[in-house]
Amino acid sequence: MTIANLTAIRACRPAWNKGRVVGQKRPLMPKHVWAIRVRLEIAENHRDLALFNLAIDSKLRGCDLVKLKVAHIYRKTGNLRAVQLLLRHTKMDSTVRYLCVELEYSLAISEAIKI
Repeated sequence: MTIANLTAIRACRPAWNKGRVVGQKRPLMPKHVWAIRVRLEIAENHRDLALFNLAIDSKLRGCDLVKLKVAHIYRKTGNLRAVQLLLRHTKMDSTVRYLCVELEYSLAISEAIKI
């Protein structure tokens, strides 16, 4: 089979990420964080400013901010495994870090409660 016969298979347009940096991005520097905060204040965009401040201060991902009601499940039930599943974390350590609790304490509570 020659390459000339494969023209129908080739895409007519270039890839969307050609020449772009993909993957994990560098964290924001403090001056960038303050610049974003100031611009949101000037624009009087209080909702986005509150979400941005919460994300920066709590180190949560954007998808976790949308599902913020999950953090209340842990407070009411103490079930760390349920919170891990709801947040779709693969490691228990990530969940513990996001909840800002001690691992031994939270595991003891979650083992004592049956759901």
